[in-house]
Amino acid sequence: MSLTFTLASRNLFHDRLRFVATLIGIMFSVVLVMVQMGLFLGFGHMVTMMIDHASGDIWVVPKGAKSFEDPSLLDLKLRNRVAGVAGVASVIPVVIGFSDWRLDSGEVTPVFIVGLDLHDGGLHPWNVVEGDVQALGQGPNVAVDRSYFERLGVDGVGGTAEIRGRRVKVAAITDGIRSFTTTPYIFVDVKNARTYTGTPPDRASDLLVRLDPGTDRDKAIEAIKAQVGDAEVLSASQFRKRSRDFWLFGTGAGAALFAGALLGVIVGTVIVAQTLYSSTKDHLSEFATLRAMGSSNGYIYNVIIYQALLNAVIGFAFAAAIGAVVVQMTAKSALPIVITPWLVAGLLALTILMCVISAIGAIFRVVRIDPATVFMA
Repeated sequence: MSLTFTLASRNLFHDRLRFVATLIGIMFSVVLVMVQMGLFLGFGHMVTMMIDHASGDIWVVPKGAKSFEDPSLLDLKLRNRVAGVAGVASVIPVVIGFSDWRLDSGEVTPVFIVGLDLHDGGLHPWNVVEGDVQALGQGPNVAVDRSYFERLGVDGVGGTAEIRGRRVKVAAITDGIRSFTTTPYIFVDVKNARTYTGTPPDRASDLLVRLDPGTDRDKAIEAIKAQVGDAEVLSASQFRKRSRDFWLFGTGAGAALFAGALLGVIVGTVIVAQTLYSSTKDHLSEFATLRAMGSSNGYIYNVIIYQALLNAVIGFAFAAAIGAVVVQMTAKSALPIVITPWLVAGLLALTILMCVISAIGAIFRVVRIDPATVFMA
């Protein structure tokens, strides 16, 4: 095994220019796949961010609602019906919608309003780094994320602007609550949310249901369905899956990311295959000598496979380092790249597979070598 590895490494490092070209091809492929899949994971996380942080067990949503951001409305009378179901602890109306944010400079930018009930809870801003969320219920106060300071024309607590012609003041600052649509989330009291979005007082976007401890969730869902007519009743996990499926696959975003990842695999495989084939072709006389000396086909195949594995491991190590830098660079961006341990393990396996498949062409070339060629002048 040591002799096989030594021969493989010497063949590989003999032509350093070709070796560097191979590593660049592998690094390009792996980094491209890593970024595309990291964007996919990051996007999937961001589209369900509000659902993930809502403290409820069941969602009652308008019929056909595709995601949390769906602008459809429910009749608020359903709240009393749902509250009367056995096992329901509380029913919290959620009011959301798009509105206009006018900076003090006069510039207008779209924002997404999230109305919350400070008494019932349900969906509060998290990662609050400055100010007081409770102040949202004490007047026209709002909570914004620090990543949107420039967009919103504010620089911290006390900043002012207008929403739909009404003066508002920043009372709390969060860190990391970013919208995948790049439209800033603005947290406000549910009453103010109706004003800022034009939602009638007898309507709500969704109903967030909390159950008493020990209540059978599936039975509660069936009981609630009998009370809400055409509205849909979903568990938090079902609503999360629906939102993710819609934004990732219903809009084509997921397909685009997968296409980019597939392109990376194809490009990397072609580059590595071409390099390994050229390297093997340049050493045909050496392989012919080995066969003339009685080396088995398996021994020669192992040399080529070891070359592929060396390419895979070294190339992946550099690509992983680049990926770590990319993750840090995008951590505060509108769409951060998420790289999980499972993704790293999967990419390592994919890189090894890609390089081994690339070596097959070189192996086929060696198989056809006539050992007698070594005696030809």
